[in-house]
Amino acid sequence: MSLERAREHLQKWDKGEEIKELNVSSATVELAAQALGIEEARIAKTLAFMIDARPILIVTAGDTKIDNKKYRTLFGTKARMIDKDLVEKYVGHAIGGVCPFGINEDVSVYLDVSLKRFATVYPACGSANSAIEMTCEELEEIGRAEKWIDVCKTEL
Repeated sequence: MSLERAREHLQKWDKGEEIKELNVSSATVELAAQALGIEEARIAKTLAFMIDARPILIVTAGDTKIDNKKYRTLFGTKARMIDKDLVEKYVGHAIGGVCPFGINEDVSVYLDVSLKRFATVYPACGSANSAIEMTCEELEEIGRAEKWIDVCKTEL
């Protein structure tokens, strides 16, 4: 169901057929990188947060973590991830397949600057075994991102 929502959304940009449906799980950054044969950093992981009862998504490079101080400075509140059992309800996709494509209308999408290091990145497409390769510019447009932000610290 979520995969089809994502595919329908991507089809508006003639990208629906570019989804890679994998024979193995891509539910984590590590699994996705292994399945695609790429470095973990190029996985565009999508994290779901709640701000004042409103869901937001932040898409980051696979090798980053949220910097709580930067997050608080930007959003004026502590970073609170949506409970894993409620992500599908609030966002439209379950954990492992969360992406900015085919999401619920009231969800805001932000892209972290950590992604800009790469010519192309691989976000999920609504299921725990799907991904699509796209440029950051395509991700910004197709993912209907509000803006680029800087809320991550790179793992060393």
